[in-house]
Amino acid sequence: MILEKSRRVLDLEERLTAFMEEHIYPNEARYYRESEDLGPWAVQPILDELKPKAREAGLWNLFLPQSEHGVGLTNLEYAPLCEIMGRSHLAPEVFNCSAPDTGNMEVLARYGTKEQQDAWLKPLLAGEIRSSFAMTEPAVASSDATNIESLIRSDNDDYVINGHKWYTTNATDPRCKIIIFMGKTDPDNPDRHRQQSMVLVPKDTPGVEVVRSLPIFGFYGVPDRASEVVFRNVRVPKANILLGEGRGFEIAQGRLGPGRIHHCMRLIGLAERTLEKMCLRVKERVAFGKPVSEQSVTRERIAEARIMIEQSRLLTLKAAHMMDTVGNKEARGEIAMIKIAVPNMACQVIDWAIQAFGGGGTSNDFGLAAAYATARLLRLADGPDEVHRDQLARFELKKHDRSSRGVGDWQPAVSNRALGISPAR
Repeated sequence: MILEKSRRVLDLEERLTAFMEEHIYPNEARYYRESEDLGPWAVQPILDELKPKAREAGLWNLFLPQSEHGVGLTNLEYAPLCEIMGRSHLAPEVFNCSAPDTGNMEVLARYGTKEQQDAWLKPLLAGEIRSSFAMTEPAVASSDATNIESLIRSDNDDYVINGHKWYTTNATDPRCKIIIFMGKTDPDNPDRHRQQSMVLVPKDTPGVEVVRSLPIFGFYGVPDRASEVVFRNVRVPKANILLGEGRGFEIAQGRLGPGRIHHCMRLIGLAERTLEKMCLRVKERVAFGKPVSEQSVTRERIAEARIMIEQSRLLTLKAAHMMDTVGNKEARGEIAMIKIAVPNMACQVIDWAIQAFGGGGTSNDFGLAAAYATARLLRLADGPDEVHRDQLARFELKKHDRSSRGVGDWQPAVSNRALGISPAR
């Protein structure tokens, strides 16, 4: 079922598209240049110029569903808007809709106390500060979150934190003021999913060291500011814990569902724009006496790209609809499907575009190299393909057993006994 868009969503789409045409696309080259010249430890001036314009236009914090803090769009309503923003690396932050801030704001809105919300959620919603999420660790396979080794030790009215994190997005950003840290408060708990907790750590707390910026396929700060961070005897008040001890894994699952679908929505927009670039490019380029657009292999790839994008979009809309109607837990299978399908689709479409552009496609003159880095990264971020496939297969196997209606009691057409084959011993 394809649900009709509301008048409100259509209006936001129109205004968002107009803003992209007037302010985002014309400034992309400047954004990439500033990112390269200034590096990941500085703020690109173009962001400070465009954010007030986006806020004045009423295109701000569109991501928060059914919340007193946001516009109140559902996931399904937000999907086409997020797709439009995803067409450019510059756009999401301009509209205060970029990761990891969106996920962190949702965590604070859902699980934070009033004091925590006043201290951190309000300035994040206002775009006055940025934040980080410290979960992944270099010493363990972080695709299994129960592997986390970082410790959060109780000491009277404080917690003392020790851990080594990386791919902690935003930590090099000078505007980053708060880090959501995941570690173990009860490492000996027999329930491996009750060992972890999440604690709010102000970035300027003694013992927090941002070691370095991590490049993503050679890109520092674009598409995000991946960072390595060490926490040595970092002391914070116990009031900084989120939801309570042993609730970290629960919060992570609540946070990652919306985060995953937002990534997929943005990737669909990136793939759509990449296909547009590819079509324009192959019409202009001539090889072996005719435009590249008339080469059969090019047309086949364009056709396959269109099919793959449409399939991904429909599956993502279904996941969004289920999250809105039956909840994130019941939509786990659909969320897993899109987290597998969409990044793989985007990688393929961008790869075909790079091939069509020729050598120039491997530079970032056309934005394709950064686009590929984004898509490839998202086959790992928020859980690698393999984990989601395993989870999805488990869901599917659980649905089908001998009691499943319509399956019947299957028997081979010819028995082993009739063939003279003895049962294995």
